[in-house]
Amino acid sequence: MRRKSEIRQSVAVSVLLAAVLFAVPLMLASPAGRQLFSSETQPVETEPFVPGELDSATVLKVLDGDTVREMTMGEYLTGVLRAEMPASFEEEALKAQAVAARTYTLYKMITGGNHGDTADICTDSTCCQAYLSEEQALENWGDNAGAYQAKIRTAVKETDGECILYGGVPILAVFHSSSAGQTRAAGEVWLSDLPYLQPVTSPEQGDAIPNYYSRADFTAQEFREKVLSSYPEADLSGTPDTWLTDAVTDSAGSVETVSIGGVTLKGATVRSLLGLRSACFEWETSADGITFYVTGFGHGVGMSQYGANQMAVDGADYREILTHYYTGVTVEPYHWAGG
Repeated sequence: MRRKSEIRQSVAVSVLLAAVLFAVPLMLASPAGRQLFSSETQPVETEPFVPGELDSATVLKVLDGDTVREMTMGEYLTGVLRAEMPASFEEEALKAQAVAARTYTLYKMITGGNHGDTADICTDSTCCQAYLSEEQALENWGDNAGAYQAKIRTAVKETDGECILYGGVPILAVFHSSSAGQTRAAGEVWLSDLPYLQPVTSPEQGDAIPNYYSRADFTAQEFREKVLSSYPEADLSGTPDTWLTDAVTDSAGSVETVSIGGVTLKGATVRSLLGLRSACFEWETSADGITFYVTGFGHGVGMSQYGANQMAVDGADYREILTHYYTGVTVEPYHWAGG
């Protein structure tokens, strides 16, 4: 009896599927059907981007791999924005990023940069700023390509020529992904302090940020190898619980200095040495190794991108965002004659 019931159910399902297979093409053929089954995506702007007057007037030599390419400031900034900040972010956050990236670029040009006469700037994020081509970005964005392309172009064009100035000149406008609730002073991370790169509160919502909290595990042998490869004088005999001592935290809660095997290192150095996401870390030791618990991502100095986006969500415009993260600055158009 159960067997016959199963057969009847199977036949009924087959008939229903056949009806659906015939019905779907008919539905798609009608206007209502096409609207129902199609996703509403904004067309991609295929026309070449035309920057504003000031950004068009500045032509850069950009080192892209082994090739030096000439492009306007506006064209370059669209590539930086595609790479450096999620295009899903609020428009005002994207504008803040555009101004920061423009300022950083001009600072490099004015101070001589890293490439001498060869180029003004490069596309290597470990040297200058990240850069993503339009073709690659559109592929990455998929169905959102049209909307994201428009947002990036708007952010650059509506901030045409604007820079972050301290004493009338462009600043070293560094930025990072996310802080641990407060940014860090430049002097707490690097060799020199700067008056406009001071600690400020940062409102990013940690639970909403991918990998905001992370961990890194090292066996005792892995940790020894990483440290001793750069600091052979460190004494890593004994058990791991004796290796890290005398940690000093800064105003942002990040590790300013810590002693590893008797060698005092900056938290930023430890971060780089071990590949941690930030210098805001704690650790636990066992007989087998060390586990680091890390908060945030990046060096922590200057503008936090996720903090900027949260400020935009809360109603701040890009100038308010920038004057919050960079102390004592103004945001205004900057005319640079070159040279």
